[in-house]
Amino acid sequence: MESSKSSYTIALAGNPNVGKSTIFNSITGMHQHTGNWPGKTVANATGKNNYKGTELLWVDIPGTYSIMSHSEEEEIARDYICFGNPDATVVVVDATCLERNLNLVFQIIEITDNVVVCVNLLDEAKRKKIKIDLKELSNQLGVPVVGTTARKKRTLNHLLETVYKVCRHDIIPKPNKIEYEAKIEEKIQELEKVLKKEIKIKEKLYRWVSLKIIDGEKTILQSIEKNCNQEIEKNSNIQKCKEKIEKDLEKENITIHNFKDKIVASIMERAEQICQKVCSFENKDYAQRDRKIDKIVTSKKWGIPIMLLFLGIIFWLTIIGSNYPSQVLFEMFAKLQEVLVNALNYIHCPTWLCDVLILGIYQTLTWVISVMLPPMAIFFPLFTFLEDLGYLPRIAFNMDGFFKKACCSRKTDDNHVHGIWLQ
Repeated sequence: MESSKSSYTIALAGNPNVGKSTIFNSITGMHQHTGNWPGKTVANATGKNNYKGTELLWVDIPGTYSIMSHSEEEEIARDYICFGNPDATVVVVDATCLERNLNLVFQIIEITDNVVVCVNLLDEAKRKKIKIDLKELSNQLGVPVVGTTARKKRTLNHLLETVYKVCRHDIIPKPNKIEYEAKIEEKIQELEKVLKKEIKIKEKLYRWVSLKIIDGEKTILQSIEKNCNQEIEKNSNIQKCKEKIEKDLEKENITIHNFKDKIVASIMERAEQICQKVCSFENKDYAQRDRKIDKIVTSKKWGIPIMLLFLGIIFWLTIIGSNYPSQVLFEMFAKLQEVLVNALNYIHCPTWLCDVLILGIYQTLTWVISVMLPPMAIFFPLFTFLEDLGYLPRIAFNMDGFFKKACCSRKTDDNHVHGIWLQ
């Protein structure tokens, strides 16, 4: 069955630091728009590209490890996938740590069937001698799986073709959703039957909503009520069923306090099983070097001193190193100023105009360039070097406790920090 729509909307989801934004930038090019989500401070980015005469609108969802609504980013990602009605959702995962990334994949396929999994950073996986059977991964997940290297645009062609076919329903994903403990599954199905009688939502959401009602996540239930215009918490039949389920589960030692842990445990167990089938490691200790480095640069004893040393060196090189090029620029612009003044005097330019052009515009502009350009030219390459080394996530880890006390985000950038040290 084909869809005849002339344009499609694609949500681009993924963990932070998996190259999601690089894929977005490569596909959309200059056809991008950045703004804020309605009522939120988190930035969003949308972009368009034309594929086979069809307009594809890409929505870059904030990077998140989960959609269980513990932060604003998670809430936005969940609400857009659930209620934004994208024609397809591309979940970008890191080929070098697939097992951890599958957590988000399984959470998303609980919400929507139209999912394409993009296994990115295959070049890094190859360097670490990790092989992933993409075809078997697709069989295990029940959705299309595409391998990419985001920095190489040619590898994105297969992704575009797959997304296009999913949107047109040429490919119909049939996700293999997680099966939880038998007692939990039984109660999910029990509540699902009640929900179908009491509220009207998309058919695919009944199971997920049932799970969240049992879990008792207030923010998610409020979003469902708001976006679907349905009452859940005030519905007596739903609440009676929920209370009965809670009592039944307590008899099996499943309480509100450990329910989510059991859900996450089931997801991670399934992710581990899949990775054992689809991933092969030529070097079993491929991450050993990274772990040894982590033990030093993120240790309680040495983490902060090493961080301060690195940052101190960078700032010292920036400040001291910029003095020399700044002096050269000052001297160069001063000589050019003399030439310009002589030229203006030669053509009998009025004194007031000469002062405006030279002392007002030229001198201000050249002083700013002389003072600002050298530090920027030194600082940003050095900081990028730390970023490419993968040290910035370690800094975020070291500063996590301090940032938490200051009520700061504590998150790293989502563009190019992959947490990988150069080999």
